[in-house]
Amino acid sequence: MTTYNWKQDPRLKQMAPEKLDYLTTFADQVTKLPKDQILPAFMSMQMDAARKGIHFSDPEAELLASVLTSGMSPAEKKKLEALRFIAKKLAARSS
Repeated sequence: MTTYNWKQDPRLKQMAPEKLDYLTTFADQVTKLPKDQILPAFMSMQMDAARKGIHFSDPEAELLASVLTSGMSPAEKKKLEALRFIAKKLAARSS
């Protein structure tokens, strides 16, 4: 992750406090991971949030991806988008 302070992003002000708390905890964990583990961790976070009853709307998920990937290369962002697409399809099947 870069030195960009995502917590100060004004777009986050519209998000529910419990979602921001969850995101903060996740972000603190991610900063300690090697870069190659960030994408799988992001996908795990989405599944863990769902298990805990925390659901991010599509606009919130887009915002999270935008904020959390601000320091990623275009190739890494593309991989994340592909993983998010697959996760969304799998979630739709299980509903």
